[in-house]
This record gives sequence, structure tokens and C-alpha cells, in this order.
Amino acid sequence: MSELRRTLGFWSLLAISISSIIGTGMFIGPAIAAKYSGTTSLIAWGILLIISLYVAACFGELVAMFPRAGGVYEYSKQTYGRLVSFSVGWLAWITENITTPLLILAALNYLTPAHFPTYYKILISLVFVILLNIIAYVGIEASSLTSLFFTVITLIILLVVLIPGISLVDPKNLQLPFSHSFSLIFVTLFFIVETFFGWEATTYLSEESKNPEKDIPRSLIIATLIIGILGVSLAVVSIGIFSWEKLATFAAPLNDIAVRAYGDWGIYLTGIGIYLIVIGSAATGIIAGPRLLFALARDRLFLPEFTAIHPRFHTPHKAIIFQTIVSILVLFLAFGVYKNLLSLLVPLVLIMYIITLLAIPILRQRKPELKRPFKVWFGTIGPVIVSLFYTGILITWLLYEPSAPRTFLIAIAVVATGLPLYILLEMYYNPKTIRSVSNFLAYFTLWTERIMLPIKVRKEIIGLLGNIKGKNVLEFGCHVGTLTMHLAEEVTPDGKVYALDLAEKETNLAAKRAAKRGHNHVTILYDEKLHSRVHPKIPDIHTVVSVGILSYLQNVKQVLLDMNKRLALGSKICFVDYDKFFDVIPNVDWLHDDTKIKKMFRDAGFTVDVYRKQGFAWKYVYIYGIKTKNMKQ
Repeated sequence: MSELRRTLGFWSLLAISISSIIGTGMFIGPAIAAKYSGTTSLIAWGILLIISLYVAACFGELVAMFPRAGGVYEYSKQTYGRLVSFSVGWLAWITENITTPLLILAALNYLTPAHFPTYYKILISLVFVILLNIIAYVGIEASSLTSLFFTVITLIILLVVLIPGISLVDPKNLQLPFSHSFSLIFVTLFFIVETFFGWEATTYLSEESKNPEKDIPRSLIIATLIIGILGVSLAVVSIGIFSWEKLATFAAPLNDIAVRAYGDWGIYLTGIGIYLIVIGSAATGIIAGPRLLFALARDRLFLPEFTAIHPRFHTPHKAIIFQTIVSILVLFLAFGVYKNLLSLLVPLVLIMYIITLLAIPILRQRKPELKRPFKVWFGTIGPVIVSLFYTGILITWLLYEPSAPRTFLIAIAVVATGLPLYILLEMYYNPKTIRSVSNFLAYFTLWTERIMLPIKVRKEIIGLLGNIKGKNVLEFGCHVGTLTMHLAEEVTPDGKVYALDLAEKETNLAAKRAAKRGHNHVTILYDEKLHSRVHPKIPDIHTVVSVGILSYLQNVKQVLLDMNKRLALGSKICFVDYDKFFDVIPNVDWLHDDTKIKKMFRDAGFTVDVYRKQGFAWKYVYIYGIKTKNMKQ
């Protein structure tokens, strides 16, 4: 089986970190900050740099403890459990899919004139989305080289503008007293904090790094320091050259500094340079996002298809293809609601960071024995202070910006859209959830049994079992007894039916139905561990039948081996399950691959045939055959 390939060294990770962390706030932030708090905004930049360095170190501790592809999702899983970790993973994936198309559009808007036709912008943006995803598809080496190229461009452009700009600074523009109230610093921070977003992107590449425990923490801290020095320098030079009053009217301060330093042609230099810088940041998101999907799918919190690794390129290719499609859809949406999507990013990311940071003190208390190759300073109280700081930024924004409450509610609603998916996935994979939902829907299952398992299908199953009169039959997963009643009649009182299920209310209903019909030869057992075994009270049997239970099994091999142990050679088995709901939604990965099904049963000592048949809103998967080999457990 193919795996992610460990090829990334420190310098590659540093380049990726710089590209992922640097945000559009670097280029438009000084003007926005000056608008809100004048010269005082320089304090905001200094505070943000210190806080961001600490956050980078926090991510360093977490990634050194858990160097896995899931990043923020993995840290939440280790700290909070499945629901919160899924929510964080879903949140991270949403922000990644909003950020990447918006960065490409922002880069294009920066380079093209205002009257540039929209359809050309769409076409050029599509080309970049597809091209960057192709690079991500063909290997992490190509992706890291791309990031390195864009990082070099970033540093060259910023230094080429800043170095001559320093000589143009007028110290009078930086003098005290400050012109604005200190209370507006938090508002300013909200609008420039995005300059330092993106630490999580590098952590998604942990399983493709040669030494993630050491190299990723270093790369995150050094990248943050480099970007911080450049960001603060740009803010100082911008105010120093133009004064905060004039700077507040600018759209792109870097362009204006370049014009002062190099004349009219300077604007072309920065225009192309910033375009490449922002495209580089988008490229990093395209590299990182599929790794998050891969990690979620591996833990059965996303579609299992996305765990596939390309045999040649060693990349999560199906996750990359899916993300390409999503990015294109968001790209089209962004043309209509560009500013609205942009305003969603900051609250969404701040919420994600708050949850992630609080994992550090929680884990230090709950799991002090964990190996921590890198430890952040003041790890018990520091993350709490930074989380309160981020919370303060959010609260200040909500109080000062009239549209903020509505935007914040939309942000929460966006996160909540993942809840139905989570419930669906938990119904597939989590035994506890499966039991709860099955118990809750027990009567609904009873009332709809003619739809879920029509009489015609029941007769087909009985036919595949052959003559079972007087035999002992195991019904593995009896639900509300729909098939159990037919099996009881077929085996007659001379035989025996052992019916098992993992939902207590369903087994109670099945037992009542059997008692009402006088089927004293039916034994119905509730087994909460049905997902990984055959109940130890079940004796030797002649045949096994099961409907709609295979997708719930956590240990299919063990269950089949348990059945093998109780059957004689030549004994018949018949399993029926469901796939392709509404011809779109797949069941678990292996159930829609006949080759995998046959191999799984063959490895447990059975020879089976598989055929599929269209049902009401799904396809029935019939798996039937005989025991051909005794297996040792």
C-alpha cells in the first residue's frame, strides 16, 4: 500500500511556512491600521508580532507531540474528542477553501486594471487553480520547489522596496504624542491579524517531513519572525514616508513606496511582485488542504475514498481532485460575494486558533507523560492569555463594527453545516452512535421494513440459503426482526435461530414479535460489541445470514473468523448490504469494490460471489457462498 513520502527538509518547510503565513494584511494592512488608530497602529504591529511568535511556538509544541497530517484536527482529537475535532477539522478545511480562491482573485485584482473584463479574470483564475493543483498532484517535491520559488520572490520584492524606503522616512511622522486612542488598538488588530495566519498549513505536511518534531517548530518560529520584521518595517516606513493621515487614504502602500523609491516604473515592479507573492500563498493552501482531508478520512470523519495515496506520486490524489472541484466552485461564488467571504475568514480562523491553543494547557494537565520534543514557554498560562487576547479582538470587532454581529452569526452557521455530515459519518462508523440512532429510530425501522427490506428481497435471501429446515441459523444483525420471522418459519421448531443486534430497543421489538408468533425456537440477544465479534454464547451453527450490518463492523476480519469457527466446511453464508444511496452516496469504501469483498471473505476462509441489484433508493449488495477452509485465529 502506498504511503506519503518523507522528503521535506528544514529549508523546504521554512519556504512553505513563509508562503503559508504571509497574508494580504502585509500589503494592505498598514493603510487600514493607520485609518483606525493612526501612529498608534505601530504598537498594534509590535504586539501582533510578539503574540504571533508565541502562537508559532505553541504550534511547534503541538506538532512535535503529534507529527501527523491532521494538524489542528489531530491536536483537537487528542484533547477534546471526535465532535470537537471534527468541527475544528471542518472549520480548518472551510477556511482553506475560502482563502485559496480569494487569494488568487486578490492577486488578479492587484495586477489588472479596474475595467478588466470579469470573464477574463474567471478564466485566468481557473487556470491558476488547476495548474497549482496539478503541481500538488504530481508530488510534494514539485510543490516544495514551487513554494521555494514564491518565497524567494516574496523576500526579494519586500527588501527591494523597503531598503530604499528607509532613507525616505521623515522622523517627524513617527513622533509622539499619538493621534488616536489606545482603545482602538484592538479594532486595528482585528484588521491586521490576518497577516500572521497560516501556521496550521505547514503542520499538515508532518508525515511528509524528514524530521517534523525538530524542523517544523523551527520553521514556524523563524518564518513568523521574518514576516513579522518585514511587516513592522513596512508599517514604520509607510507612516514615516507619508504620515498616517495620508497613508489612511491609500489602497496599496507598497506600491506608493515603490513609486517614491523608483519612479513610475516602481508600481509595475510591485504589482507583478505582489501578484506572485499572493499566488505563492494560495499554492501553499492547495498543497496543505488535501492532507487535512486525508487525515479526517483516515479517522473515518470524512469520505474514506480520500485516504487513497497515488502509487507513483505518493500524494493524496483523490483528496486533491476533490479539493480542486471545491476550489473552482468557491471561485465562481467569490466573484459575487468577495468581500463577504473575506470578512468571514478572521472570526473563523480566530475561533480555530483559540481551540487549538487551549489544547496545550489541557494536554499538559491530562497527559503530562507525553513526550514533548519542543516545549513552548509558559505553556500552562501563556496559551490561555493569547486565547483571551484573540477573544478580546473578536469582542472589540463585534462592538465597533455595525455589520460584525451578522457576519459572526454567518461564520457560526458555516461551521454548523458540517454537523449533518458528522452525524452521518458517526452513524457509519461509531458503534455508540449507531446504537443510539438505531434505538431512536427503532419504531420507524419497524414501520418502514417493507421499504428497507421488501418481501421479494427476503425471499431471495431465503432462497440463497437453501434448505435450512431443522438447522441452526445465526442472523447477525436482526434489527427489528424483519427477516427473523421468516427464518423462524423456515427452520421450523426442529431448528434454531440465534438473532443478534447492537441496538437494545430493536432487539426488544424483535423478541416481542417472536414471542407473539410463538417462535420459542428463536433466541434474540442484544450485543453492544456486535461491531467486532460474534457473541460468545452462540454455539456451532449451520449457516449465517446478515442484512445491513457489514458497514457498521469495526473489525470485519475478526467477525468473519468468529463465524468460521462455528461453521462446518461447506456451510452456506449470505450477507446483504446497501450501497450507492440515491445513486450518489457510497457506503464504506470496501463495500463498493467486489474484488475487495471477495478477498476479505477469502482471507477468512469463505468463497463468495457478489452481485448488485437496484432497490428503492440504493443498491443491494448480495454476498453469498460457502465456507471452504478452517482458519486459525
